[in-house]
Parts: sequence; structure tokens; C-alpha cells
Amino acid sequence: MKFEVTILGSSSATPIFNRNPTAQVLNINEHLYLIDCGEGTQQQMLRFDIKASRIDYIFISHLHGDHYLGLVGLLSSMHLNGRKKTLYLFGPPHLMEIIDLQLKYSETTLHFPLEFKQTHTQHPEVIVNNNDIIVETIPLNHRIDTTGFIFREKKRLRKLRKEVIEQLQIPVPYFTSLKKGADYTAPNGQVYKNDDLTIDSDQPKSYAYCSDTLYGEQYFEQIANATLLYHEATFLNEMLDRANDTFHTTALQAGDVALKTNAKRLLIGHFSARYKTLTELLDEARSVFPATELAVEGRTFYIE
Repeated sequence: MKFEVTILGSSSATPIFNRNPTAQVLNINEHLYLIDCGEGTQQQMLRFDIKASRIDYIFISHLHGDHYLGLVGLLSSMHLNGRKKTLYLFGPPHLMEIIDLQLKYSETTLHFPLEFKQTHTQHPEVIVNNNDIIVETIPLNHRIDTTGFIFREKKRLRKLRKEVIEQLQIPVPYFTSLKKGADYTAPNGQVYKNDDLTIDSDQPKSYAYCSDTLYGEQYFEQIANATLLYHEATFLNEMLDRANDTFHTTALQAGDVALKTNAKRLLIGHFSARYKTLTELLDEARSVFPATELAVEGRTFYIE
């Protein structure tokens, strides 16, 4: 099953000439999920061939402008382009108030259903549960209510050993039960164990998205063992006081989060505009957690 993330924006509070505010698109089994929607997200989608018509879920972590100011424009374009299918939106309670106000004063009635679910920071909550994944909120510690999101694949059915199935001439109606783990009893009464007839599917993968947050262990258990962890790394650790004052994380701390939560790989992003190049941030995170990469715009990272 395809499971990959494309970076559309990696800057923090303000964009700079080669970095846009935060936005990412997850492709899970050819279904697209947009995570945050900073200013300029639509242009980035056009640049990197991400079709808005394929996005059915949008997740907004919090109401600082660099994470949602592109949303109203995206909804307007979907409306103008004739979207009819339902769009599912998840974000802080006041997000819908902002959208409604814009629609009111532009005298716009969306042509498509917009289903909004509020996120909260009191405790983690499952907000999506479909055929492919389960999505859960991650309460974080920022200046305003903020959540991250963790996307977990569902365990797939077992795979048939085709050569054994054919040799035993097992009828097709038994295939579903075999994939679910059942043994097979032949017409002569002989029982064949499921382990001899099938192969276990791959272990489910996960993507943890940790938006703006002060470093702290309150969310570590929830994101443990992520296949790919995205974590903000706004500053170098020499600016730790500034990070603490603004409720952000340093690159060194992001590496420490990945190490302590046993992540397989780490992506760092949400870089301060003060950094024209990102080598120092990458080196600092790698000094703690070598399997670190930069969330460079336009790059697609495969979650495997």
C-alpha cells in the first residue's frame, strides 16, 4: 500500500524566498490527506502536481497563520472548480468561525458539503477510522491550543501461498477466511494449519506529525515507534531560551525526541526564517539521531 508524504512548506512564522509556510500532503493508498495549509499552499500544490480535487481530508494543527492562512483560498478554489463531494476538515473549534465569516462577507455558499470536526487538547482522540488508516490527535504544548496527528495503517489481511493453495485445490470461497487466519479442513477431514497456507502481512506503518510545541515528554508514549516522525525544529539549540519563550523546539531536542521514542526515521521542519541554509540544523539533529532528514519542499518521503 502506498504510504508517502510530500512537503509543500517548511518555514515557520514567515515565508522566505525559498521556503513557504507549513503544509504537507500524505498519500495513503492513493487517498490524499492535507496536513496544515499555510499561505501559498495552492501554488505549491500546482508546482508539485498535487491535485486539490483528490484531497478529501484536511487537518489543521492550530490557528497561527503560518498553519492555516491558505485554507480559505483553497476552499474557494474547490468551490469555483465545481467540487461536489464531501470535504472533511479537522481543527481547533474557532476555525469554522473564521471560515464562516469569510463565506458570509463574500456571499459564498459552497457547492460541496464541508464536514467539520473540532479537535481538543485535553486528551488524544481518534478522528478518522476508515478502511486504510486510523488518525489520532496528539495534544501538544504551544502558546495556543495545538494538536499533532498520528496516522496509523491498519493491519492488512494475510497473503495466500498460491502454490500451496493450488496444490491442495482449495476452493475460492475459502480464501477470505484463510486471509483472516482460519485453518482449512479438506473434504477428507484433514486439517491444514493457516501458517502453512498463508503469509503474514507487513507490519502496519505510522506517520507522526508533531507541529509547534515546547519540548516535553507528555506526548512521547503516543508517538513511540513511529515509522516516520516529523517534528518541528525551529531553532538551533544555541537559541534554546528563544525556543522556550516561544514554545518551540530546537533541532537538538527534535533529535532527542526521535531517540527517546524509538522512531525509525526523523524529518525536521518549521525552520525559522533567520536560517538561510539548513545544514547546521540537520547536523545538530543528526548528532543525536543520525537517521534525520530535512523536510525540503517538493521532496516526497516514503514511509517504509
